[in-house]
Amino acid sequence: MHRTHTCGELTLADLGKEVILSGWVQKSRDLGAMTFIDIRDRYGITQLVFNADDSANAAALAELGREYVIKATGSVVERSNKNAKIPTGEIEIKVSKLEILNAAKLPPFMIEDETDGGDDVRMKYRYLDLRRNPVRSNLVLRHKMAQEVRKYLDGLNFIEVETPVLIKSTPEGARDFVVPSRMNPGEFYALPQSPQTFKQLLMVSGFDRYFQIVKCFRDEDLRADRQPEFTQIDCEMSFIEQEDILNVFEGLIRSLFRNVKGVDLIEVPRMTYADAMSRYGSDKPDTRFGMEFVSLEGDLVKGKGFPVFDNAELVIGINAKGCAEYTRKQLDELTDFIKRPQIGATGLIYFRHSTDGTLKSSVDKFYHEDDLKKWSTAFNSAPGDLILIMAGKTEKVQKQLSELRLEMGNRLGLRDKNKFSPLWVLDFPLLEWDEDSQRYHAMHHPFTSPKPEDIALLDSKPGEVRANAYDMVINGTEIGGGSIRIHDRTLQSLMFKHLGFSPEEAQKQFGFLLDAFEFGAPPHGGIAFGFDRLVSIFAGLDSIRDVIAFPKNNSGRDVMIDSPSTISDEQLKELTIRTTV
Repeated sequence: MHRTHTCGELTLADLGKEVILSGWVQKSRDLGAMTFIDIRDRYGITQLVFNADDSANAAALAELGREYVIKATGSVVERSNKNAKIPTGEIEIKVSKLEILNAAKLPPFMIEDETDGGDDVRMKYRYLDLRRNPVRSNLVLRHKMAQEVRKYLDGLNFIEVETPVLIKSTPEGARDFVVPSRMNPGEFYALPQSPQTFKQLLMVSGFDRYFQIVKCFRDEDLRADRQPEFTQIDCEMSFIEQEDILNVFEGLIRSLFRNVKGVDLIEVPRMTYADAMSRYGSDKPDTRFGMEFVSLEGDLVKGKGFPVFDNAELVIGINAKGCAEYTRKQLDELTDFIKRPQIGATGLIYFRHSTDGTLKSSVDKFYHEDDLKKWSTAFNSAPGDLILIMAGKTEKVQKQLSELRLEMGNRLGLRDKNKFSPLWVLDFPLLEWDEDSQRYHAMHHPFTSPKPEDIALLDSKPGEVRANAYDMVINGTEIGGGSIRIHDRTLQSLMFKHLGFSPEEAQKQFGFLLDAFEFGAPPHGGIAFGFDRLVSIFAGLDSIRDVIAFPKNNSGRDVMIDSPSTISDEQLKELTIRTTV
């Protein structure tokens, strides 16, 4: 037996017990008369104590170093110098026998809560990084959340079904990762971006409540909330309407917050896509703070000789409460922020409602005090407020001002990670126009049902058709999205037609689904939650990489195992793949 207890469980109630602990050396302290060693495992730390005249263990103590794997046998005694910061801080182990189970090289960074290791070196030695409390606690949190998901859904008669990982490549959505087939030369599997069609087929099969905590894959550019492989809580239900989906999965999120985080969420409010865009310029607004958009229309801004406003489709702004005393340098920083290529704005207009009540703008040449008073009324400004205004094409300027609003939220400390503001966003457009391909694409995916009352607009005004689609947003991050699905072959064929598929192409790509719809497909719908994103929000982290055991870096590489990597010419030959020199 290598251990009778873990390094995190012994207390004063165990005094006098003979125990065996095994783990890693966190640190050792030779004080002459006594030597102290902290032994660590995933459960905690316990202090070991040795007398100076301990000849039986002298050789092992002389060899010992950080991260050595050891086994200690001894008795539990009370510590004279207690440590209230750890659960075992009232006791220590008086060691009678110390064994070294394995030696260890000096690690390339300190295995402490506050480490000296940079991101690159910790990614290369991820197995060492996982020994640190903050990283390990994220994976413990992930485990607890997964268990709670299964418990909640099982209680509602959902059945967990595994779907295939080697599937068929489809042209819609992000790029697929493709896998060559050795037994079918020249043909390829794809790794699933989602189990979408399979979970719909499960509904046709009569499994009316399905879920899966499933790996998905997308070959797309990476950022903080993206990885080439990620995990979804994937769900589908039959014989339901949108309201049923919202109620069931709002319940799931409330259950997770209550049972894992100890937070009772208020009822999750709802907002249409159109409202979200007009009020926040985003379909995933951060509603932890206000600063909603205000539109300046008509003679409030037009016809005063200022071409930026005269030529704009939309003039909108936000009220940064209490920021009237911003310096010129601070205002220039905001202007530089929105001019970054990622945002692409050309400039920023502002006016101050000074603490003495005076109004002054950066466009006083065109707008006088009476005009600014009207602006002040529109923005409901008070002395001390700063109004930031942008103008341009509607969709573009909304997105630009949304970025500025979030930046101001950060600067003013309004985006508290310990505050949670969930939101349902409903009634998305069914289709969105893509300038590059000069055709409409599905905003969610091709299987999303249009609102029944909007189906007639598909031929005449496709851009105005609303989808039976919904997203859940928490703190400005989309953590889940889904829709009521099309379950009728005729309507699904019509949808493919409007997405530019010929009947032959639709049959080749999705004939299996169209054919299934002819064998009694029930009304159905579902949702998928980004599990990594959800865990990162619970952990108060900005990046999903920190809640994944073995993540990829920003280039999509696993630097620990050096992947992706080349394969041998013999393997390429077996796969009938030619390489170019």
